[in-house]
Amino acid sequence: MKNELEKYFDRLWPINRSLTGDGNRETLKILSEIINLNISEIPSGTNCFDWTVPPEWNIKDAWIKNSSGKKIVDFSKNNLHILGYSEPFKGNLKYKELKSHIYTIPEQPEVVPYLTSYYQRRWGFCISHKQFLTFDENDEFEVFIDSDLNDNGFMTTGEAIIEGKTKKEVLLSTYICHPSLANNELSGPLVTAFIYKKLKDRKDLKYTYRFLFAPETIGSIFNLSIYGDYWKQNLIAGYVVNCIGDKGNFTYKKSRRGNTLTDRVTEMILKQTEKEFKIVDFFPNGSDERQYCSPGFNLPVGSLMRTMYGQYPEYHTSADNKSFISFEKMENSVNKYLEIIDAIEKNDKYINTLPYCEPQLGKRGLYPTLGSQKGNSDYVKAMMWILNLSDGENDLLAISERSNIPVKDLYPVIEKLIQNGILENSQI
Repeated sequence: MKNELEKYFDRLWPINRSLTGDGNRETLKILSEIINLNISEIPSGTNCFDWTVPPEWNIKDAWIKNSSGKKIVDFSKNNLHILGYSEPFKGNLKYKELKSHIYTIPEQPEVVPYLTSYYQRRWGFCISHKQFLTFDENDEFEVFIDSDLNDNGFMTTGEAIIEGKTKKEVLLSTYICHPSLANNELSGPLVTAFIYKKLKDRKDLKYTYRFLFAPETIGSIFNLSIYGDYWKQNLIAGYVVNCIGDKGNFTYKKSRRGNTLTDRVTEMILKQTEKEFKIVDFFPNGSDERQYCSPGFNLPVGSLMRTMYGQYPEYHTSADNKSFISFEKMENSVNKYLEIIDAIEKNDKYINTLPYCEPQLGKRGLYPTLGSQKGNSDYVKAMMWILNLSDGENDLLAISERSNIPVKDLYPVIEKLIQNGILENSQI
């Protein structure tokens, strides 16, 4: 898997993505090779709650030349060099005039910052502070930005659904609005697409899985305007997938409610499978979880990341590049989500059909015939806990937590007890 992840990463890396534009269309077209995306075009000006889909922005070229005619900043060499959503501009400027349109990070002089101006018309360039210090204050500069803001354009989104036995849903939402950033952009769509690839052929799925690829904030707000009321009735769990490809340990940011199925299952899987991880309470900024968890919806959506956005110095800079991520860790992230999905799928409440004292397990071939057979003790322990707590009130996660037995070790025991008619599923 990691070789495939890298192959797609290399194809997606140079594409200039934003809230809208041809770069998003190209990105979704490539991702459609992995995931069966239904691609939608939402017209600019579309109202969704207190927001409006912005004009479509595309850019062909942008550069700054010094008085010798040498390009000293070139968008074609690094798409982070342009301030996102820059309006078109052409002209000659003195250093003092140009300076107010140049953005750097003095505290990190080697890196190019990633900045945008979506809802305020302006133009600008992002460069390293080290490079900016080489600009001649007595020079005159030629500036060119060949961009377009189209009020009759579109915002492009992608969606895929794997139907389960019920209409109850699990949501995986990711964004496609950053240019060449590795962890804080491409890791999310790639991990999400490969989760789909692993799930799509499963015939035993109980829940329906919806995968959304949309620009951050305005994309999730638009989707909430379409599906929000439906999700309030049918969404059982959800994740915003981003910052999931670096070499750090897992971080889980809880939903606003803090005790949803999403929260319980994610925290349990991390506790049972990872030596080091972080659990973070919900806070109302960050990524799209803040939209899904807004008070009007309050959906069971959290975010499983590695190093959280804003918590690593490479964040929103040119240092968030291929060398910062690990395709092995991205593969591991895909598998971690699949472990969580397995637990969600199997997390039912059960009924012990023989609740009056212990069932006679030996005559059903479920109990070791020698009472002190040590090798069977864990299996017997799991059976006893399951049967004792299967009263229709405790779900599988509660049984795992109470018994201190990893949830994956309970799966085969439950299956065996159901096959023998001692256990019944009290839910779907």
